[in-house]
Amino acid sequence: MTRFNVLFLVLVLALVMILPACAKKDVVEVQDIEPVVEEIAPPPPPLQEEVEEVPVIEEPEPVVLEDIFFDYDKFNIRDEYKGVLTANAEMLLDRPEVTLLVEGHCDERGTSEYNLALGEKRAKAILDFLVAYGVGADRLSLVSYGEEKPFDGGHDEQAWASNRRAHMAVKQ
Repeated sequence: MTRFNVLFLVLVLALVMILPACAKKDVVEVQDIEPVVEEIAPPPPPLQEEVEEVPVIEEPEPVVLEDIFFDYDKFNIRDEYKGVLTANAEMLLDRPEVTLLVEGHCDERGTSEYNLALGEKRAKAILDFLVAYGVGADRLSLVSYGEEKPFDGGHDEQAWASNRRAHMAVKQ
């Protein structure tokens, strides 16, 4: 026999032996398989990081001081404004970090020199009241603007009454 024939014979014999082994296998249908259901545990809660509480720094309330108004050609404090000045002084005593500039103002009547002097007397009257109440004089200063910075630019009695004042400005 030739070599080709021998090889062919070996191949045929191998097929004859393999085919019965592959003959029939049990076929499992999909409907025969029972589904496997596993309960899945819920995920753990997220980790809570400990957050360090940052203290809230409260901004102090702004200092608002009311103006004091004067009669024509006067620098004495009227009784109706003593309560206002007392409240202003209390606020200053509660806030020792605040310094104050007291501005004296006048209406447009009179000479510039006269009004500067009168504005200074008005500011000094306020300053003296606050010092007498207990506010440190080192926290207070004064300036007179005379008629130079009117609150009301009108030229009648109502405007003049608004301009005869002492204004308290908080210095930063």
